[in-house]
Amino acid sequence: MQNNPTELPTWDEFLRPLLELAAAGPIVRRTAVIKIADQYRFSNDVRNSRVKSGQTHIDNRSGWAMSSLLKANLISKHPTEKFTYQITDSGRSFLEKHSGPITNHNLRNIEGYAEAWKAASQARKEDALDVTSISGIDTSTPSDLIEKAVEEIQSNLRSELLAQMAKMDPYDFEKLVIDLLFAMGYGGSREEAAKVTKKSNDEGIDGVINEDRLGLDVIYVQAKRWQGNVGRKEIQSFVGALAGQQATKGVFITTSDFVQNAHDYAKSVNQKVILINGARLADLMIEHNIGVSTTRTIALKRIDTDYFEES
Repeated sequence: MQNNPTELPTWDEFLRPLLELAAAGPIVRRTAVIKIADQYRFSNDVRNSRVKSGQTHIDNRSGWAMSSLLKANLISKHPTEKFTYQITDSGRSFLEKHSGPITNHNLRNIEGYAEAWKAASQARKEDALDVTSISGIDTSTPSDLIEKAVEEIQSNLRSELLAQMAKMDPYDFEKLVIDLLFAMGYGGSREEAAKVTKKSNDEGIDGVINEDRLGLDVIYVQAKRWQGNVGRKEIQSFVGALAGQQATKGVFITTSDFVQNAHDYAKSVNQKVILINGARLADLMIEHNIGVSTTRTIALKRIDTDYFEES
């Protein structure tokens, strides 16, 4: 394993540390990963990083590494101790003959390894998760691959949303933005939450939305479907419009992006000005179901080790 405490290790980087721990004495899955994290001084960010299911990345990846060592017959379940594993004669021989990192390629060359994974996949009826046949599995667990697939789907959806918004009437786009802010929890009822200013007389303000149900404060909104990036001049004009309304809070939203001096200027003024670019806008729409719908939901489950260890 590379001794980089701030970089999340791939699953195969756990192979040698786990096998070496087993060579020193029986190991328990849960405590083994803690020992490795301490040995390589993992940062708190690495220790606490989680997959979408809630499990930590290092638990997930070390679990796949341990399963792979089992399939390769380099470790085996302890004959009497529950949830405990020990190194096999094959494992000791492997360590003696191989120096440096252990890779998935090394395991694939072990007789019976591929067959063991295929048998496990057939038993679970999860052939799609067969780690010996998925492209790119050398450094990715099935959970990693699922996350990558979700990210790709979300990226495509983000592009489609931006393309749709580019074709919208500007007034409809302003209403879309207000709908999004309402869905995010601003305002009270839909009727009370917001109003979109008239197209011909917005004076640099496209919308106004209550920050809370009582209307104790309001947020002024500028929403523009731009092709080019927004610069300091446009943000300066927006801040001037806020000052004209004696407003302290504003959100400037664009389907494109902002140049750096626009961000710098927004941070330097007394008003609280939030800049939201096209990518962030699309992500918020997906998160709050504006302009999108759910086609299907898949529940991914894993073993609850606490349940079995407490029984």
